[in-house]
Amino acid sequence: MDLYSDYLLSSFGQVTATGLLNLSDGAVSHDKITRTLSGNEYISKDLWQEVKLLVREYESEEACLIFDDTIVSKTYTDENDFICRHWDHSKGRNEKGINLLTAFYRTQLPSVS
Repeated sequence: MDLYSDYLLSSFGQVTATGLLNLSDGAVSHDKITRTLSGNEYISKDLWQEVKLLVREYESEEACLIFDDTIVSKTYTDENDFICRHWDHSKGRNEKGINLLTAFYRTQLPSVS
């Protein structure tokens, strides 16, 4: 799962399980990735368990958690679980597409001497 996450974060174009298969020279099968992703239903508790130690390490009173939402417009694509209507506050109307939420945790790192 870590390899797949790194692949998603570092890719600039379209990402697929088959793409990771090619990138890893066959070390990870696309079927294994598909089974892993579809075999579990992830909830916010799962995310918290993944990031809790890192957040606690840098936690401070001066820190700030910043959220930003983006809608990737998919005007001509049929609606499904991911592509549906979302309120676009920048346009003041509903937009058909994929709603992405980005979270950024900003804190002052301790100075290195």
